[in-house]
Amino acid sequence: MAETTKILLVIEYDGTHYHGFQWQNGLPSIQGEVEKALTRLTGERRRVMAASRTDAGVHAREQVASFRTDSSLPMANFTSGLNHYLPADIAVKAAYRIDDDFNVRRDALSREYSYYILNSPTRSPMREGFAYLVATPLDIEAMNRAARALIGQHDFASFASSNGANMKSTVRHVLRAEVEREGELVIFNMTANSFLLHQVRNTVGALIRVGLAKMSAGEFGSILEARKKSLAGPTAPACGLFLNRINYPRPFGGCDEDL
Repeated sequence: MAETTKILLVIEYDGTHYHGFQWQNGLPSIQGEVEKALTRLTGERRRVMAASRTDAGVHAREQVASFRTDSSLPMANFTSGLNHYLPADIAVKAAYRIDDDFNVRRDALSREYSYYILNSPTRSPMREGFAYLVATPLDIEAMNRAARALIGQHDFASFASSNGANMKSTVRHVLRAEVEREGELVIFNMTANSFLLHQVRNTVGALIRVGLAKMSAGEFGSILEARKKSLAGPTAPACGLFLNRINYPRPFGGCDEDL
C-alpha cells in the first residue's frame, strides 16, 4: 500500500465566477474545481482544506490549501498537472510536501487582505471586477484616523455579518489596518490573526462613509465599541477584495519543495 503524503498548494484565483472557496452543492467553487482537477490527475477523490475561506466573488493571490494523496508524482508534476486540468481563472503557483501534523488553518499566524477602490469619476473597463468604483474623492487621512482604532485585540462583533451568528468568539487581533492611495486606486490593507464573516468588506463600507465625510472617525470608533452585529457597513462588494498572503511561523511550516 502506498504511503499517504500531505501536500500544500499555493493557489491564485479570480473569484468572480465562483461562490467562494468552499465546496457548495450544485454551485461552482474554487475547492470544487481543485478537487476535480486532483481526481483527473491522480485518480483519487480527496478533500482540500483552505487556510482562509474566501467568500463568493473574492479573489486570491496566495491562497494556501492542503490535501492527502497516495500518488507518487513529483511535486512539480502536481503544479503542472493541476494547472493543465484547472480552468483559466484558477492556477496552482507551487506545490510542497509538508509534515502530516501541519494544519494550514490552525498553524497560520495571520492573514493579509487588500481591498481596492477605484476612486475615479469614470469607470475603468480594465479594473472591472477587481475594484469597487467610488466616484466622489475620498479623504484618505480621515479614513486612516478611523482605521487606527482597529489595531490590536478587540471584539469586532459590529463588523461581522449577522449570518455568522454561530461563531464562538468575535474577538480578533488586528496587526495592520491602513489606507493608501496609488493614483486613482485607494487600497485598504488589513492583517489579522483571522477574520469574521465579511469583516473586511464591512470595515471598508464604514471607512468609505468616513472618507466621504458621512461619518466621523469618532463615530467609526463608537461602532467598534458597540459590539453589535452588522452595525458597520454597508458591506462593500466582493469584487475589490483580495487575499494576499497567509503567514506562518516559518515558510509553510518547514515544508520541503521537491522539484
